[in-house]
Amino acid sequence: MEIKLRRCTLENLHELQKISYETFNETFKDQNSPENMKAYMEKAFNSTQLEKELLNSSSQFYFVHFHNEIAGYLKININDAQSEKMGDESLEIERIYIKSHFQKQGLGKYLLNQAIDIARNLTKKKIWLGVWEKNENAIAFYKKMGFVQTGAHSFNMGDEEQTDFIMTKILL
Repeated sequence: MEIKLRRCTLENLHELQKISYETFNETFKDQNSPENMKAYMEKAFNSTQLEKELLNSSSQFYFVHFHNEIAGYLKININDAQSEKMGDESLEIERIYIKSHFQKQGLGKYLLNQAIDIARNLTKKKIWLGVWEKNENAIAFYKKMGFVQTGAHSFNMGDEEQTDFIMTKILL
């Protein structure tokens, strides 16, 4: 299996924007209104927002390549870039997205393990993420990978307030 990880830089902005729109749309379009999807994606994935995130030293983006094609991406946050105040000993996985035709290839697990390795290298004690309460496949995957639900927070999808479960894994 030919899997490679590559850190995203500002030069990758347009590739990142393209895969962000594509994977988010594939993942959530069937459960959300087109208006809310459009509103969220235009806010979260516009060039200015992604550039700001790419330039933040407490955030990192990575592409996963499968057979020399970008198959998905990972975004992690530490320190003040975390979307919730979880402290200096935590690393947040803000996004793991895999293009639909690359799913079931072990790429999500690969990216999750990469995030855990990064967290350990940064001497973080825990890793956490938010996952939509209706995304049963993702919740089952994270539980299988050793995460437990430790809370919840609101996530705004356009004009709809949704609930994300906060799932945490303590790193030993």
